[in-house]
Amino acid sequence: MRRVQRDNGESARLVSRRGLLLGCAQAAMVGVLALRMRHMQIEESDRFQLLAEENSIKIRLLPPARGMILDRNGKLIAGNEQNYRITVTREDAGDPKAILARLARLIPLTPEQIDDALKELERRSPTLPITVADRLSWEDFSRVAVNAPALPGVTTEVGLSRVYPMTGDFAHVLGYVGPVSDYDLSKLTDPDPLLQIPRFQIGKLGAEAKLEDQLRGSAGTKRIEVNSTGRVMRELDRDEGIPGANLRMTLDYRLQNYAMQRLGAESAAAVAIDVNSGDILAISSAPSFDPNLFVRGISASDYRILTENDHRPLADKTVQGAYPPGSVFKMVTSLAALEAGVISPDETVYCPGFMQLGNRKFNCWKRGGHGHMHMTQSLEQSCDVYYYEIAQRVGIDRISEMARRMGLGVKFDLPMSAVSEGLAPDKDWKKKKYDKDWLIGDTLNAGIGQGYVLASPLQLAVLTARVATGREVMPRLVRAVDGQDPFPVPEAPSLGLGDASLRFVRQGMFDVVNSKKGTAQASRVLDKSVLMAGKTGTSQVRNITAAERAAGVISNDDLPWERRDHALFVCYAPFDSPRVAVAVVVEHGGGGSAVAAPIARDILMQALFEGYPPIEIYPESQRGKVEALRGEIKLIDPATVSGGGKSRA
Repeated sequence: MRRVQRDNGESARLVSRRGLLLGCAQAAMVGVLALRMRHMQIEESDRFQLLAEENSIKIRLLPPARGMILDRNGKLIAGNEQNYRITVTREDAGDPKAILARLARLIPLTPEQIDDALKELERRSPTLPITVADRLSWEDFSRVAVNAPALPGVTTEVGLSRVYPMTGDFAHVLGYVGPVSDYDLSKLTDPDPLLQIPRFQIGKLGAEAKLEDQLRGSAGTKRIEVNSTGRVMRELDRDEGIPGANLRMTLDYRLQNYAMQRLGAESAAAVAIDVNSGDILAISSAPSFDPNLFVRGISASDYRILTENDHRPLADKTVQGAYPPGSVFKMVTSLAALEAGVISPDETVYCPGFMQLGNRKFNCWKRGGHGHMHMTQSLEQSCDVYYYEIAQRVGIDRISEMARRMGLGVKFDLPMSAVSEGLAPDKDWKKKKYDKDWLIGDTLNAGIGQGYVLASPLQLAVLTARVATGREVMPRLVRAVDGQDPFPVPEAPSLGLGDASLRFVRQGMFDVVNSKKGTAQASRVLDKSVLMAGKTGTSQVRNITAAERAAGVISNDDLPWERRDHALFVCYAPFDSPRVAVAVVVEHGGGGSAVAAPIARDILMQALFEGYPPIEIYPESQRGKVEALRGEIKLIDPATVSGGGKSRA
């Protein structure tokens, strides 16, 4: 009996304990629910009130700031500026046509712009905002912002747009940016979501296009809350993303600006290169164009002016242009012959004014001939017959091999558009290209830089740098990324050429400029610390008939511009301790000594002195002309030009 009572008491205690635990759990649950209800009803009442009114949360991509491009001194040459724009989202706008009509009462919108916007809204996803107007004034922008409650689906945004403060000086090397097109998207297998942002700008040409991945950056995001009419109620949070990298180029803005102005109205190109590092200091193609026009959307009339200009301002002649190098190529032929041992430097060749090959005459530029010529004299006076002879001895294959070793017929890996490989032809090339055998006459023409041989101004500058140093100098354009120390430049390897071969060619180039009989003697300088060596070139763009030659070759001045010879000149200085090499090509300029040499000399001196050199370095008879030319040139300082813009610090 007692045992039963004891068991009953124990059971009662267990039931009481379980009931207490259950009651506590229930009380805790009720407490949590009460706290949650209090939080939702009091602390988040505004949020749920908005949700009750059919508000929605949307995530929008934020375009990052595009990386800035600086010159070697840190001067801005491509930056960003604020851009006020208006976007419309079809999903939120309801009736886009009515909204755009209402918007047109607030800001200038033409019927064509409205039609384009409606078409774009139809083409794109209904959730994707479409830019209707950009580059608005603050007054227009604020007028739309004030009226935003009456404009569902319309958003005012402040973004960044590309700007080029030095307009045309760097147009060809930097290129420009523009809105992403369907064609751009079609070339990508996995396009960055950034590219879907309305009128997002990407590189279209030049370094802007080639370095797009580094300059673009990564997208940010923002969460916004909009009500049932499409009006943005508030921004919930924002992640700015990662700006693009800032790039420092090897270019010098002062030298680039000077080179562009020194080329003037010519259809021409100039390249200046540091012979020790390979840094391209200036790379100028004239005439140029304003890349800002393309960023903003160039008009049909402005574009027509550029395309109809016979001087081809849109073409980058420095790397895209491939020209017969003319007598500049004689340095290559000389090195090939010396290295092959088919001629010694002091052996002479007689020049009567022509070489007879079968029933064809190959003429020298000097009708009466040069007489007996050895190698340095042949370079100094640019005797064609001398090079017909040694080209025939050495053969085209060894000439072409030497040309490639010196940088011709080679496509350099630079962040520029349509870089030309040029052409160093040989027997196999002609057989593949034309299914024809190579002829001795082809070799004679190639020996003086005519016929099939082609080279760009960049390649000619590299050729000159390699002759000056005897090393495999490689051109480069990017000096540093994001403020890091400049990329190290290892010493270029030797070309493997004999010192004697290089010494004789260099001496011939020195005599071209500094000897009384040198073809560029008029472009010499008097300062012994910066004496230069160079080589003139004149490449024909038309055939001269036997009848014309017998009657007297028509002067370039008497020919239409497009039938005149190209003028070329390459040089380096100082002669004893080379620092900078320059190549200049003036399309249809006539003689290299008269037209290209003075331009190249002035650019070279400007590079060495980092500004105008003392007037005393010029021959006295030329100082008045030099002073007058300086008066016409207005050098620019980008610090006085707007367009800094936001980018990575």
